[in-house]
Amino acid sequence: MSTNTAPTRHAKATGEKIAHSRGFEWLARAGFVARGLIYGLIGILAVKLALGAGGKATNQQGALKTIAQQPFGEVLLSLVAVGLAGYALWRLLRALLGRGPESSDSTPQRIAALGSGLIYAGLCAAAVGILLGSGGSSRNPSKTTAGVFAWPAGTWLVGIAGAALIGFGLYQGYRGITGDFLEHSKTEEMSSRVKSWVKWIGTFGHLARMVVFGLIGVFLIRAALEFNPNKAMGLDGALAKLDQSSYGPFLLGLVAAGLIAFGIYLLSDARYRRI
Repeated sequence: MSTNTAPTRHAKATGEKIAHSRGFEWLARAGFVARGLIYGLIGILAVKLALGAGGKATNQQGALKTIAQQPFGEVLLSLVAVGLAGYALWRLLRALLGRGPESSDSTPQRIAALGSGLIYAGLCAAAVGILLGSGGSSRNPSKTTAGVFAWPAGTWLVGIAGAALIGFGLYQGYRGITGDFLEHSKTEEMSSRVKSWVKWIGTFGHLARMVVFGLIGVFLIRAALEFNPNKAMGLDGALAKLDQSSYGPFLLGLVAAGLIAFGIYLLSDARYRRI
């Protein structure tokens, strides 16, 4: 038994050393900046669409391509890619170790960290693909859903994924309403004014995420029930659906403003989040 546990303990000790290093902390904080930039850009483009000012409904990869098209775009996108890599590594390390030396994260929290780490690792790979000229590995939700339909119990898997996204959206709403997103922030270093501001934009941002993730989940379930992969959609499709609904520009503008608020909240997390 000792020969089996010794390497594990050594690996955990090494991981803890890396996780508590100053360089890794800065890399993780750069990840919050990168995420904030992406969400903010998605929100800005959606606001412009709602106002009829030439914007568009886009997703995270679309935001990366938009960054690449700006002046000094390659430099900016390279920095974003580094930040995304840092965030992915931080989440994966948290999945492995838990939070801090006490490993106090629950099993669901560690599973969520693993999923988040893999998602942002993929987004980092997409950014690198854009920099290399391949355009990134953009995935069409309809094609992905159609592929899953071909698996054994594929329609059930799509439906379960939709229900999970709705649950995740509701959890974002819960976090926004209760303000528990501040639990892992250094609130003791905030002035009362800063804390109120961070809580407000965090609440608004989490509620906006509740709407978009809930919509994505609903349309996944619809795709499963109708056995129609074309009903599936991603973040860009959810924003487009809002624009096409009754009071579309108002609803889209409200959710888009919430996504911008969430981006600003992530920038505050880059400063105050406990790493």
